Amino acid sequence: QVQLVESGGGLVQATGSLRLSCAASGRTFSSGIMGWFRQPPGKEREFVAAITWRGGSTYYTNSVKGRFTISRDNAKNTVYLQMNSLKPEDTAVYYCAASPRIVVVTRTDEYDYWGQGTQVTVSS
Repeated sequence: QVQLVESGGGLVQATGSLRLSCAASGRTFSSGIMGWFRQPPGKEREFVAAITWRGGSTYYTNSVKGRFTISRDNAKNTVYLQMNSLKPEDTAVYYCAASPRIVVVTRTDEYDYWGQGTQVTVSS
């Protein structure tokens, strides 16, 4: 059974930074994809970024390009999301997710495992 645990959320002022972490356990992650999604208040969950365990290829949704960076530490089975230049519209619950696919996918139904989420609130 795969477990994903997010941490690092909180309250930050606009233009500030936060780093989210997602620790994965329950299996050895040598392939597949880790993704970050977010769900703003009253809206559907949306794709933010993803990275492949093997090779470290990354992909971002347009609204976070140049501001967010996804990375992974294979030895620690941990994925990070560095968020800079935060905006109030980045306010959401952020989730990490794991997919067995070997190419980056962005739909929620393509990810098999999910963390419990961590709240990020950006004040103006």
